[in-house]
Amino acid sequence: MFSLQDKVAIVTGAASGLGKEIALLFARQGAKVVAADYNKEALDQFKSQISTDLTISPVAGDISNLEDVKNIYAHAQSEFGGVDIVVNNAGVMDKLEPIGDLSDEVYDKVINTNLKGTFYMMREAVKIFEKKRAGTIVNIASIAGLEGGRAGAAYTASKHGIIGLTKNTAYFYTKANIRVNVIAPGAMKTNIMSGNIDLSNISDLVKSMLSTQGNQKVADPSEVANVALFLASDEASFVNGAVVVADGGWTTY
Repeated sequence: MFSLQDKVAIVTGAASGLGKEIALLFARQGAKVVAADYNKEALDQFKSQISTDLTISPVAGDISNLEDVKNIYAHAQSEFGGVDIVVNNAGVMDKLEPIGDLSDEVYDKVINTNLKGTFYMMREAVKIFEKKRAGTIVNIASIAGLEGGRAGAAYTASKHGIIGLTKNTAYFYTKANIRVNVIAPGAMKTNIMSGNIDLSNISDLVKSMLSTQGNQKVADPSEVANVALFLASDEASFVNGAVVVADGGWTTY
C-alpha cells in the first residue's frame, strides 16, 4: 500500500462516509490527519472510535464559512506543524430537482458548501504549499461533474465547478510542485442523501437514475478511499490535473 509516513493531511467531511474512510486509511498509512466536519455530534462519535495507534485530530468546521476554514488550517499548524495534503471531500446533495423546480435556498446551500467551500480550502492550501513548493490536493467531485443527468441541477453545477477548479489550479501551480487531482465517484454507500430526498415523491426518471439496474455498481467508500490514497502519495508524482473516474463502469453506459 502507498505510504504517507510523516505527512500531515486535512480531510473534510471526515466524520462519516467517504471522508471517514479516507481519514482512517491515511492514518493507517502513516499520516497525521486533521479530520474536519461541520457535524459536531458525528465528529464526537468518530473521535470515540479512533484507535490509539492512529494519529487523527478532529476539528469542527463548516467549509462554507471562511473563518472556519482558516481555523481548520490553524488547527493543523498547532497540532502537527503544518499541512502536506488536503482532501476536499465535504459536500451536500440537492433534492434531485431540475432547474425549474430549484429554490434559491437549496441552490445556495449546495453551491456554498460544495463549490465555494472547496474554493476556500484550495485557496488556503495553495498559500501554504507555494511557500514550501510542495503539496497535494485531492478533490472529490462526482460523475455528476462529467454528465448532465446524474443528479439535480445544483449538485451537477457544483461538481462541474470543482472539476474546473481542479484543472485550472493544477495548470497554474504545477511549477510550484503543487499537484491537484479530482476523483469522480459513482454511487456509494454513504449518507449524503439522508434528509434530502423523499424517494416516494420523485419522478420515475430519477428513480431509474438512482437504481442499481443493469451494470451499475454501488461502491463501498473504502474502494474510493484507495484512489484518494494513491493520488495523495508520492507514487502519483506525475499525475496532475487528472479526473479519475471511480464508478464501477456506470458511465460506460
